[in-house]
Amino acid sequence: MLGDDSSGMTGGAGARAQSPAPQVFNAKFRRRFSDFDVMPDLGSRIGTLTWFRGAATCIGLCTLTLLLAPGLENPIYGTVPAKLTGAEWDAARAQSIRPLGMGATTGYRVAASKLVAPLTDTPERPVINLDAKLASGDALLGVLQRSGVGKGDASAVGALITKAVALGEIQPGTMLDMTLGRRIDKSQPRPLEKLALRARFDLKLEVARSGGGLSLKQIPIAIDRTPLRIQGMIGGSLYRSARAAGAPAKAVEAYIKTLASRVPVSRLGSGCKFDIIIGQARAETGEVQLGNLMFAGVSGCSNTVQMLPWETGGKTEWFDSAGKGSTTGTMGMPANGRFSSGFGMRRHPILGYARMHKGIDIAAAWGAPVFAAADGVVQVAGRSSGYGNLIRISHGGGNGSGYGHLSRIYVRSGQQVRKGQQIGAVGNTGMSTGPHLHYEWYRGGVAVNPRSISFSTTKQLTGGALGEFRAKLGAMLAVPVGHGASRDED
Repeated sequence: MLGDDSSGMTGGAGARAQSPAPQVFNAKFRRRFSDFDVMPDLGSRIGTLTWFRGAATCIGLCTLTLLLAPGLENPIYGTVPAKLTGAEWDAARAQSIRPLGMGATTGYRVAASKLVAPLTDTPERPVINLDAKLASGDALLGVLQRSGVGKGDASAVGALITKAVALGEIQPGTMLDMTLGRRIDKSQPRPLEKLALRARFDLKLEVARSGGGLSLKQIPIAIDRTPLRIQGMIGGSLYRSARAAGAPAKAVEAYIKTLASRVPVSRLGSGCKFDIIIGQARAETGEVQLGNLMFAGVSGCSNTVQMLPWETGGKTEWFDSAGKGSTTGTMGMPANGRFSSGFGMRRHPILGYARMHKGIDIAAAWGAPVFAAADGVVQVAGRSSGYGNLIRISHGGGNGSGYGHLSRIYVRSGQQVRKGQQIGAVGNTGMSTGPHLHYEWYRGGVAVNPRSISFSTTKQLTGGALGEFRAKLGAMLAVPVGHGASRDED
């Protein structure tokens, strides 16, 4: 066994010794001719034997090249194809890639044979599928008729859809998917085979022809109306932080405007946390509609705010968690103009003697609007001796206002008015020397200078209204954060 191993190792060594034979030869050649260079540099060592040997090698290679060349007297001629003409040129041009402006055609065209018979009339498509969009101001019946639906089918469709939804409630931009069938005579419109549209966010309508007429199918769409709640840190910018958290731009603007009525937004620190709840409707088909701001809050700092919209007296206002509404004051000027006469004793311009002037006069153009100074109930709206056309409003708490010499009266006795609502127009009725507004203010039945009035009122919810408000506030605070969050704009 030792002999076998030894012989095996010897044989392997012998095989390895034979493989580098060329390398050994090259090494011996370089040791003997260390200065030998196959391609010496003719720019160096000029005049030496190495240089002359390199020059001789170069001359030999050039001579060999000339000997192998065909000779300068025997040129090599190329073959040039003949120019295409006639039918060959037409066929090549039709199959070549060339701009249409230079006469190119698409593919090779062959003239019709005797087997091809011309048609006497263009064949009609058996069914036509159309899409139409209800633009702003368009009527549904008009869109149908412009799309090729006959007047009779369009009227039938209108009557069917009216059973589910009023035609005026269908929003502009609604897509109509129609299918028109085959017609017997080309002079007649195609019959309507099918019509589908999204009549409301929660309702899809399909009108289809079955038997001898059209029938309506209502397809309700399930809607999840859980509000969208978004929270986050205010950081360096409340607007940018809320937008980055996914709140729509309009909702952020309404949120900031609502907060500004209670706290200075610029003083909210970066450590404060904003809380926004927006109305949201998510259809089972995937569409999302975002509504109005439903809750505005700030937490995590000294300026804690929780505000909720609440309707009182037919008007929606924002109230805080304690049921307190916004603070409002009386209007300083019920008409745009200049003060022409002040409050107090004066010489009457018509009667000619001194008497008490119970209000102020505001000179303005005839017909200029006159606004209510504060919320209240109209007590008088009509003619009143020297006042001419007069309006008196009771504002509660013993306060009242009067507006005289009007040219127009737009309210009636017993009507409730809001601050800033137009109630009449400047005139020159009664004992007046020119168009102006006579404006009075009463406190406890006694006339006071209207320009001295500076008080404000704050609405406060009480009793059952306060309980209902707090219940709604608790429901808003229970909305999960980020439910159905979407970064799409409303």
